Amino acid sequence: MSTTRRGAAALALLLAVSSVAVAQPAARPRPKPATADIAFDEFRLPNGLRVIVHTDRKAPIVAVNVWYHVGSKDEPLGRSGFAHLFEHLMFQGSENHRAEFFEPFELVGATDQNGTTNFDRTNYFQNVPTTALDMALWMESDRMGHLVGVLDQAVLDEQRGVVQNEKRQGENQPYGTAYTHLLAAAYPPAHPYHHTVIGSMNDLDAAGLDDVKSWFQSWYGPNNAVLVLAGDIDVATAKAKVTRYFGDIPPSASVRKMKPNVAARTRTTRAAITDRVPQPRVYRVWNIPQYGSVEADRLALFAHVLGGARSSRLDRRLVHQDKLVDSVSASAFVNELGGMFFVTADVKVGVEVAAVEKAIDEELKRLLATGPTPAELKRSQTALYARFLRGIERIG
Repeated sequence: MSTTRRGAAALALLLAVSSVAVAQPAARPRPKPATADIAFDEFRLPNGLRVIVHTDRKAPIVAVNVWYHVGSKDEPLGRSGFAHLFEHLMFQGSENHRAEFFEPFELVGATDQNGTTNFDRTNYFQNVPTTALDMALWMESDRMGHLVGVLDQAVLDEQRGVVQNEKRQGENQPYGTAYTHLLAAAYPPAHPYHHTVIGSMNDLDAAGLDDVKSWFQSWYGPNNAVLVLAGDIDVATAKAKVTRYFGDIPPSASVRKMKPNVAARTRTTRAAITDRVPQPRVYRVWNIPQYGSVEADRLALFAHVLGGARSSRLDRRLVHQDKLVDSVSASAFVNELGGMFFVTADVKVGVEVAAVEKAIDEELKRLLATGPTPAELKRSQTALYARFLRGIERIG
């Protein structure tokens, strides 16, 4: 396995030149641009809880989502993996519901219920019948305001074991440790993205009940959360119900906000990792700007042209023409502080890794030099727009 990383500045700068729009002929009126605006209302409780409401009466269900602005980037030194571990603890009951969180939701036929953690946020979600909305809001408010009293050492130890088993399963998959190595090499030790969300075994072992209480008190207040209600609900009803269930929860202390930190690379580094894998895999990774930046949007288009579809340049060259790889892709993953641009290729058995890297370099240089064709750019814009639309078709 070969791993290479390069600085992002030149890539982003050249891309800004290549991703220009193509004007329509003067004789034709320009088509009205498509939009994907979603109507919503927003209000905030005195305790800081931000609430977003989207009305969709197609079915008698409401999606209930609670997003906390905390993730693995906020973990103190020696406690990697704690944000995800705490997510597990949030499903172990609360002070006024001393049973698993899932139980009452199963009785009312809730769907799509779970939680996830990434670098920047932790979210909890479920779709419930409209008649069960009060129950769902009460349950969410009880674990937001009244959680730590129900958590003891036995619960912590049990969920620690569950998370550690999850980590073992992930790392035992082919290429399962690659992302850990990539993050450690791409970001310096002091950077919040230097470690994986799952964390290290030693840090998970070190987590104690004091850490649980401190994490809850620091990050799980209403002023660090966003509640989203979408579906068979209107803003007046939402305001009354949310005030009833969440209004008395006190805010937590002010939470720190981090500034974007791309961690620009000053040199190229390489690493070869030996593992039990069916074939060599090449990773090429660049650090790139954060979510919401113009550069990140342009790099998403660039990635799609380069290796985001079967008709992409890398696919045509490496898979079909030269037959060097079984698969190849390019993608831009962006987060709050920064992102990573990936080129990943599974090398055919018997092919030299160096030949694959050379072909990737040639296609990358060619695209940077000339930019995408108007047809390539249009296809990529359409594909990314369609992906976004598919993602918002469901209320949850």
